[in-house]
Amino acid sequence: MADDGGRGPRRAVVLLSGGVDSTTAMAVAAAEGFELYALTVDYGQRHRCELEAAGRVAGALGARRHLIVPLGLRSFGGSALTSDLEVPKDRTGDEGVPVTYVPARNTIFLSLALAWAEVLGARDIFIGANARDYSGYPDCRPGFLEAFERLANLATAAAASGSGGFRVRAPLIEMAKSDIIRTGLELGVDYGLTHSCYDPDPGGLACGRCDSCRFRLKGFREAGVEDPIPYAE
Repeated sequence: MADDGGRGPRRAVVLLSGGVDSTTAMAVAAAEGFELYALTVDYGQRHRCELEAAGRVAGALGARRHLIVPLGLRSFGGSALTSDLEVPKDRTGDEGVPVTYVPARNTIFLSLALAWAEVLGARDIFIGANARDYSGYPDCRPGFLEAFERLANLATAAAASGSGGFRVRAPLIEMAKSDIIRTGLELGVDYGLTHSCYDPDPGGLACGRCDSCRFRLKGFREAGVEDPIPYAE
């Protein structure tokens, strides 16, 4: 376990959805020696089985604490993940930002992570954002994460007092999905614990056709590894 100048282990807050990317980011944080504090947001998402997946992953990767925060983004709607809008299937990837984009989601999630990090005395926030094999969400881009880090170091008492600056860590930001999977496997990640699908069937089986499933399947295929989770199609 890494320590902070003799003052105890370094802590990191990890935004954990239970999917491939956030799970791998958490494994990277663990490999760097951080004491892990996993934060999952129950925002009214239709794919609620990801909350159970996040719990499995947090336990497997040895999180010191796993906090699930309820946040009613379904009250706003505006996304297929927080309303009754249909989840698009079989997209080619060039149709622009899809309706599965949840307005300001990463801004909200990072704000929650920042608040908890300040309470914990943590200075590192890990997020599994990826700007390569992704659906084009604007809040997954490097520029956004850099801007949020600047905000974190302006808007908090910890930063203003000089007790230490915050870092927003996105170790997967420029990686292909296949490389993310290879990295996780090298770190001992069991991807059978994870869930990625935006529109699972009533039994929790992944659809195999939404953006998230397609990127996941492509990543495993290109990594030369079989995806360990079952699919409806």
